[in-house]
Amino acid sequence: MNPPDQSVVVARTFGCRRRPGAPGPDVEAGPVFLREGRWAKHGEGAMKIRNGIARTALMLAMLLSASAILSGCAPSPPGPLQGDGDFSAGITARLDAALADAITLSGSSGAIAGVWAKEGRWVASPGTTTINGNVPLSTDMRFRIGTNTTAMTCTVLLRLVDEGRVALDDRVSTYLSRIVGVSDITLEQLCQNTSGLPSTSAALTAQFVNNPTRPWTPMELVSNSLASARQGVPGGTWAQSDMGIVLLGMALQAATGQDWASLYREYIFDPLHLNNTSYPSAAELDIPGAHPHGYATELTATGQVVCGNVRDVTTLSNSLSGVAGGVISTLDDMRIWAQALAEGKLLSTTSSTAQWAAGPGGADFTSWQSHGLGTEQIGSWRGHSGTIPGFISATLSDPISGLTVVVMLNNSSAGSAFARTLAQRLVTIAYTNPAAPTAKEPPPPLPWSEQQTVATLQAAAVCQPTPAPPG
Repeated sequence: MNPPDQSVVVARTFGCRRRPGAPGPDVEAGPVFLREGRWAKHGEGAMKIRNGIARTALMLAMLLSASAILSGCAPSPPGPLQGDGDFSAGITARLDAALADAITLSGSSGAIAGVWAKEGRWVASPGTTTINGNVPLSTDMRFRIGTNTTAMTCTVLLRLVDEGRVALDDRVSTYLSRIVGVSDITLEQLCQNTSGLPSTSAALTAQFVNNPTRPWTPMELVSNSLASARQGVPGGTWAQSDMGIVLLGMALQAATGQDWASLYREYIFDPLHLNNTSYPSAAELDIPGAHPHGYATELTATGQVVCGNVRDVTTLSNSLSGVAGGVISTLDDMRIWAQALAEGKLLSTTSSTAQWAAGPGGADFTSWQSHGLGTEQIGSWRGHSGTIPGFISATLSDPISGLTVVVMLNNSSAGSAFARTLAQRLVTIAYTNPAAPTAKEPPPPLPWSEQQTVATLQAAAVCQPTPAPPG
């Protein structure tokens, strides 16, 4: 793999994009930082700056040409603007009611959610930090984002692709040569969920809920997956596999020589100023700062819920999901992340296009649902949903209108699809808000209705009385 053109490095280091027609190579968004020995894949021979003299000479040459290169740069186009005012009283009441319904149906003690659009904003944190407690939730509390982490992990992969450090079609065995059974799987397939690797077994999921503080190594989790029957051939149909993301994490750590806390900081947290977002170590069991407790219904060894046995799983080792689900964040940080993900702010045009390209469909996909590289798209809304014992969450953001939704519930029993459906319901409500005079054209009509989301949420309720059908 060849090192990047020096002028590309200069322009990316200064965080700009070349104006059309300006001299020099096309430079796409996404900062690249010069490091000794980082141009090549791990284990390959490539240009390495081996001493201080060579480093100084190279940097001097780059800086001398920087002014010419940067004169051809223009800032990345800004994303859609969002309003500072509130939605109308009627819309706000409907959003409040939808969130209250979801709290009841999911068995949560509360929720944290927000909707942001050009026409206004709504943030809410009804409920308490514990079941039957008296400490109110607040919108600045931290929570575990669960498998929303997957989108961050796959964005790190694409950042590394932009830097020329790895390639999407690299085989996993290039970096993990001692693991048997992965030689026909690529890095891209792991993010695309087309590796054929099964996801977490029911027995393992039960252990996560019933013994949340037990530390797990990535190899333990991956070995469990490799020992199970494959869901398909690599590059075949879509099948969710959190263990595939854990395997990707192992490969990228081997490729870069960096741990994941530093990779997230370098490529996600710091560029977006996500100052309240973190990736704790396996030994850090507590959520830092103020936070709600997290709950999960006890599971049998076959994955069946034991109604009436709700466990407090707030104290938890995130090693049970690792880079597939271990990040902790806040409502506002997740808003920033959701918009950056939807708009491809951290990636080159090529990588952003690849991230949102629809991969092979799953058996239960609708015509307006697709999955990319660690991403979910529903109509024109982009995002991901997340689950980890104790919490479910989801983000949806439309890159054209800027309408963005983030939701969190502190009982994971209903699963990530419940949180995604709640986010869809909030979209339908906010979508009906009269457009502000300065708003651009709204996105295309929604391919789902609020009534459909209500029915889906009621059907997904776990260990809750079945409500009357909507009128």
